[in-house]
Amino acid sequence: MATCGEVLVKLLEAYGVEQVFGIPGVHTVELYRGLAGSTINHITPRHEQGAGFMADGYARTSGKPGVCFIITGPGMTNITTAMGQAYGDSIPMLVISSVQSRSQLGGGRGKLHELPNQSALVAGVAAFSHTLMSATELPGVLARAFALFQAGRPRPVHIEIPLDVLVENADALLASQPVSIARPGAAPAAIEQMGQLLAQAKHPLILAGGGAIDAAPALLQLAERLGAPVALTINAKGILPSSHPLLIGSTQTLVATRALVAEADVVLAIGTELAETDYDVTFAGGFEIPGALLRIDIDPDQTVRNYPPTLALVADANLASEALVASLAQLPARDPQWGAVRVSRLQTQLATEWDAPTRAQTRFLQAVFDVLPDAVCVGDSTQPVYTGNLTFNPEQPRRWFNSSTGYGTLGYALPAAVGAWLGRRANGKTGGPVLCLIGDGGLQFTLAELASAVEAQTPIIVLLWNNQGYGEIKKYMLNRAIEPVGVDIYTPDFIAVAKALGCAAQVVEGEAQLRAALASAADRLGPSVIEIDEARWQELLAL
Repeated sequence: MATCGEVLVKLLEAYGVEQVFGIPGVHTVELYRGLAGSTINHITPRHEQGAGFMADGYARTSGKPGVCFIITGPGMTNITTAMGQAYGDSIPMLVISSVQSRSQLGGGRGKLHELPNQSALVAGVAAFSHTLMSATELPGVLARAFALFQAGRPRPVHIEIPLDVLVENADALLASQPVSIARPGAAPAAIEQMGQLLAQAKHPLILAGGGAIDAAPALLQLAERLGAPVALTINAKGILPSSHPLLIGSTQTLVATRALVAEADVVLAIGTELAETDYDVTFAGGFEIPGALLRIDIDPDQTVRNYPPTLALVADANLASEALVASLAQLPARDPQWGAVRVSRLQTQLATEWDAPTRAQTRFLQAVFDVLPDAVCVGDSTQPVYTGNLTFNPEQPRRWFNSSTGYGTLGYALPAAVGAWLGRRANGKTGGPVLCLIGDGGLQFTLAELASAVEAQTPIIVLLWNNQGYGEIKKYMLNRAIEPVGVDIYTPDFIAVAKALGCAAQVVEGEAQLRAALASAADRLGPSVIEIDEARWQELLAL
């Protein structure tokens, strides 16, 4: 007899799932019955939050949904933070959990791991949460999940399976096949209208978000055809290469960039929420789009949020971009000078405005990427990440992402980097290391996942920016005349801890030592920790 748990694994294989993250427990062992004989690899984190962050990083580098097997009750409460980050950033994640037997649901009898309503608990961080009341529902609910991942706005999906359903006879489902859903194309009438407005624009401009990363080649053509400057959100970095003369970067929160946006008579916003964490990270308000706003998004609801459009189109970003390029093909290419000149002036102006800490952190990032130009950088909420969000531009998409946008959790970067390395391998991209850029405060949230990285043999490089506490929050308090409380935390010996957990680890001082340490770490088979003292780094640069 094939149980529901065994058929689930077979269906996941059929949908192309190659990797699962989870911690086995008494309520999930039936999910593992079919896993050992499958082609799916399993990684065991040290906390279910780590499983969710690993799945998130895996999805971002592979382009495939990250899948988790999570136990009833505490497992689900642990993973909700990671689901919240993925929800905020539109990351595909499939969380499959156990739950009490059908006759015990909501019973309040004090059963092991019991919650009053587990599905309701996670509903706010999932596109949907479904309780499987019969094994026969399994193919249909998986089809719903993968339809969302394939053709909608991807966000976490939660499927909970009661303990008695997990062991239910599912022989009749062995012949079930996966469903493939095509993404929505662009309506010709809307493309024609948008094409006309863009063709007539004297000063067009493009705002692209993470929902447009798979449209990078078409968006590059579109920008060059229009001569339009392009501003990218943090999750969209790499859509245009760093040296492209039309690339504004990700500085929409700065006054000079906002002035350039205000000059545009037509603005095309594609795959972006136009939300605070990309357009107003200082919470000052004042980002305005006075020109005609054209919005393209896979989510109908999102096309009218934050900034109402002149014209909106619900479509896949790549298909819509290709259609716009085709609609403008008969027009002569626009002289790119307006856009390129404005961008050049902007970059020159911004370069003179960076303060000393920003310049020091930029120098740090430059050294890192000089040594490791093909690296993927997975960031936490920490000062060099904030700086890189403004100043660093990778050559390709899916190379720079972090938890400082959207939900904004701490501790994300370490487990997400493990997942990102596995995702690159799954995507056939074996070249280039994966970096975890994290502060000392954030690292203590998920420090135990260093052991997971060792166990999984993922050669990630942890760049630990140590300022002995919650430095950014302390500065935030001082700027508001609040006496700092709770931010000067105990700082452990990270090098000793990392070595105890099986990592190579060292403290570096200055750029030469950093470069040498990075080169050595890149050749290592296991994870490495490189600690940088913020004050010492800035002091040495000032000499």
